[in-house]
Amino acid sequence: MTKTAVSCNGIVKRYGPVLAVDGLDLEVFEGECFGMLGPNGAGKTTTIEVIQGLLQPDQGTVRVLDLSWDGNERELRQRMGTQLQETRLPDKLTVQETVTLFRSFYREGSTVDEVLDKVELQEKRDAWVSKLSGGQRQRLAVACALVSTPDILFLDEPTTGLDPQARRQLWDIIAAFRSSGGTILLTTHYMEEAEHLCDRVAIVDRGTIIALGSPRQLIASLGAEDVVEYALESERQIGHDDLCALPGVQQVHSDDDRTVLTVTRVHQAVPALMKLLTERRAQLSELVTHHATLEDVFLSLTGRHLRDE
Repeated sequence: MTKTAVSCNGIVKRYGPVLAVDGLDLEVFEGECFGMLGPNGAGKTTTIEVIQGLLQPDQGTVRVLDLSWDGNERELRQRMGTQLQETRLPDKLTVQETVTLFRSFYREGSTVDEVLDKVELQEKRDAWVSKLSGGQRQRLAVACALVSTPDILFLDEPTTGLDPQARRQLWDIIAAFRSSGGTILLTTHYMEEAEHLCDRVAIVDRGTIIALGSPRQLIASLGAEDVVEYALESERQIGHDDLCALPGVQQVHSDDDRTVLTVTRVHQAVPALMKLLTERRAQLSELVTHHATLEDVFLSLTGRHLRDE
C-alpha cells in the first residue's frame, strides 16, 4: 500500500461561525480500508463530503485517485461508489429497479444480479424499498454504491442504527470489497467497527485529526493492555498520586462519577486497588475491567467518551 488514493492538505470548512473542519491533512493508500473515528459533530461527515466533491472547502486541496475535482469530476464520478449517511431511495421502486437505475449512471460496472448476490438481496429483488428492513435498506444503499465496480468506496456511518446481525452482514460485504483490492474510506463512531474493518484509523475531534495509526498501534499507545473502571458509593475520592502508584497503573482519568485506570498488569492492579480502598474505608458501587479499545484511546486523548457528543 504505497500509492495514494486520497490526499487532503489543509482542509478548512466553516458553516457560519462554526469551524467544522480545521486544517485537516489526510492520506489514504490504495487497497486499504481507512476509518475516520470520532463522536457526532467531530467533522467526519463534512470531511468525507469534501473529499467526495459534494462540498467545496473554504481552504485546502483534495485529490482522489490522483485526480482533482476541478477538471476531472466526470471521470471521478465513474470510478467511485458512495453511500451517504442518510440515503433516500424512492419507496415505490423495487430493489431490482433501484439497482438498475443506479447502474444506468455508469459506463461500466457489474450486472444487477451480480450486485444483488454480493449484498444478499436476491430474494428481495421484487420488494418495494418501503418494505425493506433497516439492514436491508443499508445493504441496498451499498449495492447502489458497488454497482459501478468502483476503485474507491466511500461509506459514511454505514451501520448506524442497525442491529448486531445486520451490522455483521454489512461488515462482510465491506470486507469482501476490500479483499478484492478496492479502497475504502469510511466514517464511524463505533470503535468495534473500526477495529474490525480498518487497516488504519484517524481519530477525529473538533475538525482535526488527533491520532493516526492502525487500531493495534493506537491501542498500544496507551502503554497498557487493560482498563479498570470503578465507582464509589460515597463522594470519597482516592488521590490521583495514590492511584498512579499502584502496580501496573499507567494513566488515571476521572469520568463523571467513575475513575478509569489503564493498566499493564490487571492481576496485580485490581488486588492493590481493593487493598487501597479498604484502607481508605471507601465502598465500591461498581468495578469493571476490560481490554483496552479505541474508545479508551479517545478518552485518554480528550477526557471524553466517543458517545458523549
